[in-house]
Amino acid sequence: MPTDLAVTEARTTGSKSERAYEWIRERIGRQEYGPGYRLVLGTIADQLEMSVVPVREAIRRLEAEGLVTFERNVGAKVTLVNATDYVNTMESLGIIEGAATALSAPLLDEATLARAAAINERMEALLDHFDPHTFTILNQQFHATLFEVCPNAHLVELVQRDWARLAGLRDSTFAFVPGRARHSVAEHGDIIRLIRAGADPREIEDVARAHRWHTLQAYREARGLTPKN
Repeated sequence: MPTDLAVTEARTTGSKSERAYEWIRERIGRQEYGPGYRLVLGTIADQLEMSVVPVREAIRRLEAEGLVTFERNVGAKVTLVNATDYVNTMESLGIIEGAATALSAPLLDEATLARAAAINERMEALLDHFDPHTFTILNQQFHATLFEVCPNAHLVELVQRDWARLAGLRDSTFAFVPGRARHSVAEHGDIIRLIRAGADPREIEDVARAHRWHTLQAYREARGLTPKN
């Protein structure tokens, strides 16, 4: 049976591990630690004024989430973007999110649309002093506002799954092609106007799908990737 001292030490280590996890993850999220960045345990431990033990635990947790990988004779590094997984996820998200938004459109009241418009205004305010991480969070909130009332719960679950997968792959396209952000905000406005005007759900679906695929195309062009035929 563990002693009181052992329990206290475990709790202390756990709280430090959680702090290290949040600290490292935040820097990965805002691209301060970009893809391929080497995570030196001793250096991080010194910065956080703790031993390497909780830092190692934090990095193992990040590895389990796919944000960190270990390389032989190198150590822990921020995971490189898997371009294939990213493209596949964005393609599927365009289809299912477009459908979920179209099904939601007739159910969205003015208060909900006003909330989506307010989020988009916050995104627009970020354009001159761009923060890709914050922009991505707001972008997800904007789309969630439009699709989460979708009556097809299975479709909503699929969309949320792909959003989670994107987060694990490396924040978003906006970190790689920040110029896409301004077009994205404008397209958000178009989607809201269509819904407010009571447009045909098929038109809303097409526009929402094209919006997602425009972002994907910007990523492909930035990475020199050739679209599949």
